[in-house]
Amino acid sequence: MCGIAGALSFDPSRFTVTESRLVAMRDAMVHRGPDGAGVWVNSDDRVGFAHRRLAIIDLSPAAGQPMTTADGALTIVFNGEIYNHADLRRELISLGHRDWQTDHSDTEVILQAFRQWGIECIHRFRGIFAFALWDSRKRSLWLVRDRLGVKPLYYAHDESGIVFASEIKALLTDPRRARAVDEQALFHYLSFLTTPAPQTLFAGIRKLRAGGLMRIDSDGSTHERQWWDVLDFCAPLADENAESLAQRVLDELRAAVTLRKVADVPVGVFLSGGVDSSANLALFSEGEHSRPKAFSIAYADDQASVLDEMPFARLMAQQTGAEHFEHTLTENDLFDFLPHMIELQDEPIADPVCVPVYYVSKLAREKGVVVAQVGEGADELFCGYPSWQKLLMIERLNNWPVPNALKRVGFAALSAAGLGERSLAELMRRGALGQPLFWGGAEAFTNDGKRRLLSPRLRRKFEGLTSWDAIAPLHQQFEQKAWDKSPLAWMTYLDLNLRLPELLLMRVDKMSMGVSLEARVPFLDHELVTLIMSISSEAKLRGGGLKPLLKSAVRGLVPDQILNRPKQGFAIPMQDWFHGKLGKEMASVLRAFCAETDFFDATYVERLLARKRGPQCWYLMNFALWWRRFIAY
Repeated sequence: MCGIAGALSFDPSRFTVTESRLVAMRDAMVHRGPDGAGVWVNSDDRVGFAHRRLAIIDLSPAAGQPMTTADGALTIVFNGEIYNHADLRRELISLGHRDWQTDHSDTEVILQAFRQWGIECIHRFRGIFAFALWDSRKRSLWLVRDRLGVKPLYYAHDESGIVFASEIKALLTDPRRARAVDEQALFHYLSFLTTPAPQTLFAGIRKLRAGGLMRIDSDGSTHERQWWDVLDFCAPLADENAESLAQRVLDELRAAVTLRKVADVPVGVFLSGGVDSSANLALFSEGEHSRPKAFSIAYADDQASVLDEMPFARLMAQQTGAEHFEHTLTENDLFDFLPHMIELQDEPIADPVCVPVYYVSKLAREKGVVVAQVGEGADELFCGYPSWQKLLMIERLNNWPVPNALKRVGFAALSAAGLGERSLAELMRRGALGQPLFWGGAEAFTNDGKRRLLSPRLRRKFEGLTSWDAIAPLHQQFEQKAWDKSPLAWMTYLDLNLRLPELLLMRVDKMSMGVSLEARVPFLDHELVTLIMSISSEAKLRGGGLKPLLKSAVRGLVPDQILNRPKQGFAIPMQDWFHGKLGKEMASVLRAFCAETDFFDATYVERLLARKRGPQCWYLMNFALWWRRFIAY
């Protein structure tokens, strides 16, 4: 796991690739790679790469990057891991590739695979990756992001050239880069708590989509496409017997966990005490000759809004024989971390779970672990959210034969009564327009609430725009390709393409790499995801409750006390802390921000503060602090 950066000049008279430029980009991300650094510039000064190394597979200096083939034809910078690299190396050797420079580097496997199969080699990789590869023969630069978007890749280009990096702050080292807010991205951020790819909140800076790639030729022409979409690889299973489905899920999950143990450094597990992390630890502990290390976060004092999960985490650690490490968070920990959190995020990632993710990552690193397995993705694949259950019920009501015109009248009445910003009114509005009710697993403000929040200038600017415009292409793709067009299938597909890669996985990447720790996500192994998307919604929901299929698969590995207990998401006590120092800080930051800028309606912000809307105030404060650090600095 590493930090990568690079540049390609289209016009040397206007933009020259220099070592000093690349080193500045690289060293803005020292935290992503404390174990080494490298830089490479082509002889014509038209293209160059830079790399910060977190050594995990093949720790030798020979596996450092940027890495070039012996004949100089191909050069790569790579962030991530190819878990099946050893199998691929053996296959490549059998095909005649014997000119290897490293003992077992997965980076070199990518180079040799590209030489053998071209860019389509990426379909053979089982892992997480963002990489840039320069093909000197064709004078083409390839930028690639992994299937599920576990690793980020940002870029900026104009008529003079293109620059790219693992983090935005590396791109901002260029003094020529103007810093301005992409206001349309802000509009969508206020819906999704993040910016949908390819937008970022920085005007002129974009991010590669999950499962996306770009080819950039030396003359400046670009070609972008989505190279992987789960709907292209799944089909309905012929056998949906409950017992056989549970066994298939368990087998695939076991394989995913085992693959993610591949490393030349210590690997551990984040343990919340819920079903997902408990299943992960149970499978991780199989075949281990030493005690696995597990890491948990708790909160000081009794917090009404967050249940204490530590007894369940301890139970699971005891059952697996894990060495269990705990850290108790306080409100002061949040304040201590807040400036650094904004720095690590690059652009707002409005989920406050960034805070515990950082501290549990820090705990793991302090205890000698360099890689940790995490549980992201299970709730989206197996229907693990109570809110999803409620929405599925409302979706069934929405499908009753009620004319859309009547739904529009109902919404208009609620809006006239000042209730248009309520969630139920928003669902009625979507239903009246014939849109799916689900717009993502995390929504900050409804359409009406967002209109009231925005300044008069932005209301005028975005008249007629809704955040449906950001996800409509995904819905069209879903309708064209999906064999199962049920509401649950849509919910999973949308979150696989938006909330997971741009919010949940982004927070894991930024916070874990902030302490030089690699996070691996077994539930988002693409083979497991493909299997789950090949199972009908009826079969996934069979048995009732939350995640019935996953619970059936891991029953016997995970204690019934954990499987049968109420759902408790990985959260922070936002509402509890809002009544203390955090609420005062939010009010101070937001009032100052509204006085200095023209993004939000100050009256509406005061209304949110008065009503103690802690989560919504957090989303706005995150944006305000980002603006002060990166735009108005």
